[in-house]
Amino acid sequence: MSDGELVRQTLAGRSQAYEELVRRWAGRITAMCHAKVGRAPEAEDLAQEALLRGFRSLSSLAEPEKFGSWLCGIAVHACLDWLKSKERTQIPFSVLSRDHDAEGFLGGRSDADCCALDREEELSELMAEVEALPEDYREVVMLYYYEDVTYRDLAQLLGVSAATINARLTKARAMLRDRLSKKVGR
Repeated sequence: MSDGELVRQTLAGRSQAYEELVRRWAGRITAMCHAKVGRAPEAEDLAQEALLRGFRSLSSLAEPEKFGSWLCGIAVHACLDWLKSKERTQIPFSVLSRDHDAEGFLGGRSDADCCALDREEELSELMAEVEALPEDYREVVMLYYYEDVTYRDLAQLLGVSAATINARLTKARAMLRDRLSKKVGR
């Protein structure tokens, strides 16, 4: 069933149809929000906000077949609203300090625990570098890898050519390789 048909069913009072739209689009919207704001928890909240805004204003959608791009626009506006908001707070630097050294932190842990910690640290560093990419690159990386979206779908979603998607992914990968290799070489 097409997005347009699901929109029409939702407007006719069948709320389960919107649930299907949410299942189809939530991942992409979350990835797009993550690419825009660079923070996973906030991205999840903003994606939920965009889905709710979409539901509330569904009757304003002139072309039901274009639900996906319309919803992406709502998500972008939700992210921009959040970025402009003065309600955001910064975490004090003092929260980041630890009262114990690395040995005390790792003391009593097995090799498997240490490997899991190393893997978690590597993933955290990778995500930090992805989040630090310029928005155009971050957006395609998040959508491509988190949502397994094809180049063609990404191009349509973002309003650019598939060649542009390829170029952005290639550049983003090179930037990530360069940044991560510099960290390893420290």
